[in-house]
Amino acid sequence: MADRPRLVIVDDDPAFARAMRRSFERRDYEVRASATSEALDDALRDFRPGFAIVDLKLGGDSGLHCVRRLAALDPAMRIVVLTGFASISTAVEAIKLGACHYLAKPSNADDIEAAFARADGDAAVPLGTRPTSLKTLEWERIHEMLVETEFNVSETARRLGLHRRTLARKLAKRRVT
Repeated sequence: MADRPRLVIVDDDPAFARAMRRSFERRDYEVRASATSEALDDALRDFRPGFAIVDLKLGGDSGLHCVRRLAALDPAMRIVVLTGFASISTAVEAIKLGACHYLAKPSNADDIEAAFARADGDAAVPLGTRPTSLKTLEWERIHEMLVETEFNVSETARRLGLHRRTLARKLAKRRVT
């Protein structure tokens, strides 16, 4: 039997991780799942994946730390970052740290496997013609600052000049995952 492709899933949502695990096992991947950054270290002790799916927000931690560690472990690893709300700043950081693609949730196994297979960018992607709204710009700035402060809400609020409760209300309206 040929070596099966190995995949690690880092996501703190057990239902999503279980569904992804089943989908990829049906596609003949050998899969391990981790809910936290620390659990990832345990999973990697005796398992060397060639592919990874990493959620951007793992509880109070950033999945970008996992992307960095996985890319350092194997620079050729195909890493896809998933998030509930995509922002330009986190997409750029994920790619800089070693991810090959960045997908917004909901994404299914077909989308992720297609992202693993795409090695090059697509210059034919249509450019957006709609101007960015003020709300979108505000949200991207908040998300950018969250990444800079490693998702520390109090520090993010301080740097943005907002009251912490105001920022918490804004975050509750548009979940960061």
